[in-house]
Amino acid sequence: MTHSLDSALSTPIPTPSLAARYLRVDHAGEFGAIQIYRAQILVGRWLGRPSVGLLEDFLSHERRHLATFDEILAARGIRRCRSFLWCGVGGYALGLITALLGERAVMACTRSVETVVNHHLEEQLAHMAHSDPDAHAAVASIVHDELEHRDVAAERVGRDDALTRGIDTVVAASTEAVIRLGMRL
Repeated sequence: MTHSLDSALSTPIPTPSLAARYLRVDHAGEFGAIQIYRAQILVGRWLGRPSVGLLEDFLSHERRHLATFDEILAARGIRRCRSFLWCGVGGYALGLITALLGERAVMACTRSVETVVNHHLEEQLAHMAHSDPDAHAAVASIVHDELEHRDVAAERVGRDDALTRGIDTVVAASTEAVIRLGMRL
C-alpha cells in the first residue's frame, strides 16, 4: 500500500462527485477484467494453451487493482457502481468468447480493453491531479500494469487481420459503453 493510499484510508475527505464516479467505475472495471481473465484461463487450461501463465500474471495484477479500489471506496464510504455485477457477467462472457476464438483473439481483447482503459485513466489523472491527490495516487498506482498488459498483448497479436480488427472494434466499443454507463449510474 502506498503512503498516499494510507493517508486516504486514515483521513476521510470529501470526494468530489466526479472523482467518486471515476473510482466506482474503476472498481467495477477491475472486477470485469478479473472475470475476463478467469474465463480465458479456464479455456486456456482446458485447451493446453501456452498463454495461461501470462494471463495468470495479468489476473494477479487486476486482483491487486481491485483491492486498491476496494480500500479507497470503503475509506470514503462510497458505494460500488451499480454496473459492478454486469461488468463481471459481461467480462466473463467476453473472456469465454475470445478464448474460444484463439490466443490471438485473447490478446486482441486485452489490447483493446487496455487501450480504452488507459485513455480513461489519463482523463481521470488529469482531473484529479489537483482536486484529489489521494484518488490520483490510487489511480496512478495501477497505470503501469495496465500499460504493460496493453503492450504485451499488442506484441503478441502482431500484425492485425480481420479477426483482430473485428475484436478490437467490438471490444473497444463495448468497453467505452460500459465506462460511460457506469459514470451515469
